[in-house]
Amino acid sequence: MSTEARRDWIRHDLPLLVWLVVVWILLWGDWSWANLIGGVLVALAVTWLLPLPPAPGGLRFRAGPFVVLLGRFVRDLVVSSVEVAWVAFRPGPPPRGAVISVQLRTDSDLLLTIVAEMLCLVPGSIVIDLDREHLQIALHVLSVRDMDEVREQEARVLAQEERVVRAFGSSDDVAALDRVPVQTGGRR
Repeated sequence: MSTEARRDWIRHDLPLLVWLVVVWILLWGDWSWANLIGGVLVALAVTWLLPLPPAPGGLRFRAGPFVVLLGRFVRDLVVSSVEVAWVAFRPGPPPRGAVISVQLRTDSDLLLTIVAEMLCLVPGSIVIDLDREHLQIALHVLSVRDMDEVREQEARVLAQEERVVRAFGSSDDVAALDRVPVQTGGRR
């Protein structure tokens, strides 16, 4: 195995193998040498029999921006959960929702997937469309009173995209954040 191939294996395949072994042990619910060895064998078999296609561009991990991303994501989860609970239990008419479309700036499939998944995990919003060709994401948001709140939701989506790109994007992806003008689609 060449030095380059070994470096690629350590950077791409080894983390996947370790993750599969950890999941295997967690699924068994018990630490033992048998579970560890079994997990390694299953992980090797799965990655050999069902290889993943190479991801173009890959991900770059940056610890500082990742901590910011994780902290803000946890904050958004807590705040949105409280807001959705309040909307569900408060007296009065049901809230008005909106479907908004936001023009994203990154064109990486991996980064777009992470952005969409993180937006779906936050209560009160759900991604309903991701137009890969035009880099637009459409989502339904709960409890929007006026256009100012629509613009605020659009800004939240763009801020989430920026945090994801800064945590995982390539140098070109991060540079594109500053080159591409921010545009929002408004209501549909």
